[in-house]
Amino acid sequence: MTHAPSIAWPKLKRDLIAILRGVKPEEAVDISHALAGAGFEAIEIPLNSPEPFRSIEMVAKAMPAHVLVGAGTVLNPADVARLHAAGGRLMVSPNVDPEVIAAASAAGMVTLPGVFTPTEALAALKAGASGLKFFPANVLGPEGIKAISAILPKGTVIGAVGGVAEGEFAAFAEVGIRTFGLGSSIYKPGMNAADVAERAWRTISAYDVVYAGEA
Repeated sequence: MTHAPSIAWPKLKRDLIAILRGVKPEEAVDISHALAGAGFEAIEIPLNSPEPFRSIEMVAKAMPAHVLVGAGTVLNPADVARLHAAGGRLMVSPNVDPEVIAAASAAGMVTLPGVFTPTEALAALKAGASGLKFFPANVLGPEGIKAISAILPKGTVIGAVGGVAEGEFAAFAEVGIRTFGLGSSIYKPGMNAADVAERAWRTISAYDVVYAGEA
């Protein structure tokens, strides 16, 4: 049965998600402060990071209320429950699992499942996804995502994730995409808060140049 998204994608000043894969709890809060200070309003800590739920709980408590904090690589409803208990409000997955999407929506989370094909994209929307994470975006490219988006309902939130950095914003903007998940271009294990802040400010500046006047 087709239904509208249980939780709508939030209105952010910049639709940028910082992906902190591999971040450790003892550094997660400082790095998140660096991101929020630069202008990021969404932070994802993948569950294949060290002690991810501890990091998520710490970051969720430390961030201002408008900053969306959550997990990536969420694969089952049990992880959704742990994410909710940690205070997470964003659920990102690499695949389309209707049970995971339903559990996250029921917990009031924004959901962004990973898709690569028209079939997966439509299945995710049918399951109630808030938006779609086209991954890996560097394989599909702007034109590939544009071709698939032609069959999606108007207003569908489309995110490009995987191999995307600030240098690609303009090409994706040309096909109407303004939502991005940024990983290694923002954070790699071993980087400190100052390193992340430098990359975050550069990314925000590039985004604002490309999307000036759209916020």
